[in-house]
Amino acid sequence: MLIETLSVFPEMFEPVMSTSILGRARKAGLFDFKAYNLRDWTHDRHRTVDDEPYGGGQGMLMKVEPIAEAIEAISSEGPKPTVVFFTPCGEPFTQHVAERLLKSERLLFVCSRYEGVDERAYAYADERLSIGDYVLTGGELPAMVVADAVVRLIPGALVTR
Repeated sequence: MLIETLSVFPEMFEPVMSTSILGRARKAGLFDFKAYNLRDWTHDRHRTVDDEPYGGGQGMLMKVEPIAEAIEAISSEGPKPTVVFFTPCGEPFTQHVAERLLKSERLLFVCSRYEGVDERAYAYADERLSIGDYVLTGGELPAMVVADAVVRLIPGALVTR
């Protein structure tokens, strides 16, 4: 299994993915991990990933263009990943969902920030998940929670030494 993340803070993941059960399972070759920086798919000198909501309103939304380009580029590098977005209105994450995600050869977690993402980006989602009825700063923590729950289900992950 390959777990991938798309984030403006890709450096957040390595400490979690190389520690404890996840670290041992990764070292044993039970899964691999890649973190991508969404800003690598921007085209302006400021590497802008957000914009004001169309039609006005408070806050900023993540732009669809870099997300779409990133997903298309990442998806072209092998078997199509299951693309997972985190959103408060998503399906509640449960053990059953973790078991379903375990069947994927590749998981790509799209980690939003700000007030969320441009609604058009959800056209690229295979799954929209929520880890609870509360507000977080971004999608990185939900991605880590889901990755942990899925990796624990990989045969041998809990017994690697």
